[in-house]
Amino acid sequence: MTEARGSAAGPHGPAQARQVPGAPCWVSLMVHGMAATQEFYGSLFGWEFRPGPRKLGPYVRALLDGHDVAGIGQLPPDRHLPVAWTPYFASDDVGLTADAVRVCGGTVGVGPLDAEDAGRLVIGSDPSGAVFGAWQAAAHLGTSVAGVPGTPAWHELLTFETTSVAKFYETVFGHEEEPAVPADCDYVTLRLGDRPVAGIRGVGAALARDRGPHWMTYFEVADTDEAAALLADLGGQVLRPAHSTPHGRAATVADPEGARFSLIQSPRRGAVDGPTARR
Repeated sequence: MTEARGSAAGPHGPAQARQVPGAPCWVSLMVHGMAATQEFYGSLFGWEFRPGPRKLGPYVRALLDGHDVAGIGQLPPDRHLPVAWTPYFASDDVGLTADAVRVCGGTVGVGPLDAEDAGRLVIGSDPSGAVFGAWQAAAHLGTSVAGVPGTPAWHELLTFETTSVAKFYETVFGHEEEPAVPADCDYVTLRLGDRPVAGIRGVGAALARDRGPHWMTYFEVADTDEAAALLADLGGQVLRPAHSTPHGRAATVADPEGARFSLIQSPRRGAVDGPTARR
């Protein structure tokens, strides 16, 4: 993980601006049990929920102090898909993005599709099989608050190796590659100009066979140890306990349906900043 702090919205944020094409703008989770999932994340992050577009079935937006943070949707009962958080990258034209995905060796699974008046979307996978989305905003611009507990802080692709897949995102979304220094680990930061927007980590044979290549979302918390303990009390699972990194104290966890994500406490944030979640 590398650090990508700051956004158009601060703790409560000015009016939200449209994201630059290629920047992560939303993150969404498709689950089997909507009510239980909302209760879990509401207790963990203090999220509240309101109905969203129902084009693909039941869907809610998670809000933090009235600001959009993420989405949660209902998986069709006949679809046995992995339950996972999926990042969406901003696009000015998801039709052209879908074409680029196909040309570059990826697959388009959903769309381009209108989400009522909110915008248009595409859900696809890169050549390694990792699933991501592209969002062409209309009424809904995406996540509208950052840098406070309960908000997405970073997105990182875990894959076999970075070289070929980084070229895919560079071509499709206009990202620039910044290899890790020192070069003794297979890590690439994806940038838009001088702004880091996501990371790709090549882990080779260490990649979990039951997951394959996949995107990992980091959510900001006030205290990683407290958040991980609360998550376990709520029925989640701590996959890698809280540990210190150059970018903050992190833990890898899963919700009760198995969706994996990470908790991150930035170095500047201490437990005195406030509670990790609303109990």
